Amino acid sequence: MKTSWYREPWAWLVFILPFTAVVAGITTYIIANTDPDSLVVGDYYKTGKAINLQVAKVKQAQKLGMKFALKLPKKELVIKPTGIEKTFSLLNIHFVHPTLEEKDFTLSLTPDGNGYFRHTFDKEVSGKWKITLSSFENNWKIHETISLPQENYIDIVPDPIKAQ
Repeated sequence: MKTSWYREPWAWLVFILPFTAVVAGITTYIIANTDPDSLVVGDYYKTGKAINLQVAKVKQAQKLGMKFALKLPKKELVIKPTGIEKTFSLLNIHFVHPTLEEKDFTLSLTPDGNGYFRHTFDKEVSGKWKITLSSFENNWKIHETISLPQENYIDIVPDPIKAQ
């Protein structure tokens, strides 16, 4: 007595495994094409050429004795100059998220009466960030990778190795 092929459980096992692989492949293709990853840096060649300029600006900050302390306890960013006599009319702070380009932002802050730079955010900023501090004239830069929020002050000092 012969049975039909579709009544055999082994036949379904043989068909279901390749069918599952095809469905998973189609699903992966759809996800990859509808939500592409954004590149943090689009032109790697120009970025590579600019590394020497960035290192020179960090060395300039080191030569001038630039040091800052930063804290962001909840929603208020406070940056104070430490170890320098010079006052700044404007400080540019660029926040770069390590994976999501749409979260990147830049602040231009002026000092308050104490010489501190302050900014209050609408929502809490958290996670790992790469920040760049620079002057209005853009003749020096300091790069640092930090985790936010920060209850205590952390030192931001120029280091040419971090500029690369």
